[in-house]
Amino acid sequence: MTELIRASAITKRYGGTLALDAVDFAVEAGEVHVLIGENGAGKSTLMRILAGIEAPSSGTLILDDEVVTLTSVRDAAAKGIGMVHQELNLCPNLTVSENIFLSHGGALPDLASERKRAAALMARLGRTISADVRVEALSVGDQQIVEIAKALAEECRVLIFDEPTSALSAAEVETLFDVIADLKHAGVGIIYISHKLEELMRIGDRISILRNGRMIETRAVVAASLDWIVTTMIGEERRIARTESHTGGTEILSIAGAFNVRFNAGEVTAIYGLLGSGRTTLLETLFGARAGGTIWLDGADLTGRPIAERVKHGLLFVPEDRKRNGLFANFTVAANLSLSDLSHLARWSVIDRAQETGQIAAMIERLGIKTASPDTPITALSGGNQQKVLIGRALMPGPKALLLDEPGRGVDVGARAELFETIRDLAAQGLAVAFTSSDLIEVMNVADRIIVLARGQISLDMRSQETDEKAVVAAANRASAPLEIA
Repeated sequence: MTELIRASAITKRYGGTLALDAVDFAVEAGEVHVLIGENGAGKSTLMRILAGIEAPSSGTLILDDEVVTLTSVRDAAAKGIGMVHQELNLCPNLTVSENIFLSHGGALPDLASERKRAAALMARLGRTISADVRVEALSVGDQQIVEIAKALAEECRVLIFDEPTSALSAAEVETLFDVIADLKHAGVGIIYISHKLEELMRIGDRISILRNGRMIETRAVVAASLDWIVTTMIGEERRIARTESHTGGTEILSIAGAFNVRFNAGEVTAIYGLLGSGRTTLLETLFGARAGGTIWLDGADLTGRPIAERVKHGLLFVPEDRKRNGLFANFTVAANLSLSDLSHLARWSVIDRAQETGQIAAMIERLGIKTASPDTPITALSGGNQQKVLIGRALMPGPKALLLDEPGRGVDVGARAELFETIRDLAAQGLAVAFTSSDLIEVMNVADRIIVLARGQISLDMRSQETDEKAVVAAANRASAPLEIA
């Protein structure tokens, strides 16, 4: 194959921190080169350099056998390099078409032609999203489709996919893989980053593993195995181990109406289903972000009550999109943690700083949050540790029930194992914990109980050790027939 681009001895320093240490990485025409590593391993830093977002501290980029300097994203795009970002890089107040062609410039854009091209891109990606709808009105999954369409519109020769399937349904993933196959056939070099290991084994041609800013090894995917990937990536096997299922205690939280579900103290409940099945809707209804159902929490009727009252009674929620709906990006770790408990930390409307500092330090220790100090900017933390901060914020008021929407999304395998160990520990301390997931491994290995939704209805509700993956997948694809809960 023809080598399209090579990063040679790329080093990147941020002050005294060495993010990349003399990394070599190359992409050939017509291949999918998988890049994997834990959060903080240097994947995103390397990709930002290849995409022209950042400059290396040292080292060279070689494109078509010539040394190049990429001065900006537009410069990289002009040279045929594009990127699909994990963290959505869209303008919510603009339409789908405007977002796709925003960077194309031109004093007098042909709007009709752009809308037509946008519609064609949506069709290519198997979606019927209108070119004229504002992005802010779309689901996270559809916004991810728009992000991919932006990159396809550039007609790149080298295309970087950073966690492109994290918000996509199974059908959308298949369509994306078909598009990638077409791109390969056309000679495009693909860099593919994902934490879904089985997905990488299916789509990749070569796999490179970064650890602590260093390139550890590159090999053909056919010569790799899941055990080798995990061991090489984190230095030791730290998979999410299947835990013994525990029967919960007393009923803490329940909803009756469109959904009929009960959640028990000391029990981890996984809510599984395809995109659009109603997973997030169930959690948002329980929390009060959506109307519906009769809801009880530890004997208190929360039906129709605002979110603030539900929090006061001990119901907390961690949203799926931590960047947009969870974290305060301009705040520190400490400020992000304490926001949910300011009323208890205040005396005469003045924050008791000593009490606040003590509780923040205790929460950081309790959850094993890896941070230089409580005053570190939240954006400096890895995805897994940012997720722990959101969970810590939910725990600060001392909840009775905790709802987590896709807590493992965008979190590497090592951090995900720690995260779900934390979730198990919280249930052991008496909380009723419910989390949604589109990852079957997480569901089977972490939960005491599994609820499957299909088309907004419960199609399965069983103890995790009384069912298997085949039954869960079949229930998720069930067209109708809601389950009667005993």
